[in-house]
Amino acid sequence: MAQASSDFHFKMMSLMFTIRDFFRSRDFILNELDLQSGSQVLDFGCGPGTYSILAARRVGESGKVYALDMHPLAIQSVQQKAAQTGLTNIKTLQSDGKTGLPDQSIDIILFYDTFHHLNEPDRVIQEFNRILKRNGVLSVSDHHLQETELVKGISQGGYFALVQKGKWTYQFSKV
Repeated sequence: MAQASSDFHFKMMSLMFTIRDFFRSRDFILNELDLQSGSQVLDFGCGPGTYSILAARRVGESGKVYALDMHPLAIQSVQQKAAQTGLTNIKTLQSDGKTGLPDQSIDIILFYDTFHHLNEPDRVIQEFNRILKRNGVLSVSDHHLQETELVKGISQGGYFALVQKGKWTYQFSKV
């Protein structure tokens, strides 16, 4: 995927996200998705777990959120937040890209502010294609990239096509 950030950088990023989320919860971003009870979700590049926690609440006890990140502090953060909020439907995965999830097992992939970090984006896109269900959704947002660069980067391998542009996210389906 990419090189893990330093512990200091991760802690500063987490602090900034905490302040940001205090003023405006990220629920407005997840509102662009059809996150239903029972859904299986992958939060790829979960960071401190903002979206993982919100998604876990939405999918309920019958759903599952897999929070994946390469940084050990991200995994610890998600685990702590899940324990503090009593959420038992979150499973953390520490990895640089391989999920270890079964083929076609995920309904929705959250891929937020991570694409620009990838050294081997094709490898990650192929993994998404493998684990996403036929009618699943790849939800992407990365404010570090222009729209054309983002859409081209996700769709250039021929695995995904843009189906909807929301105010905050781009929704892709499998080709």
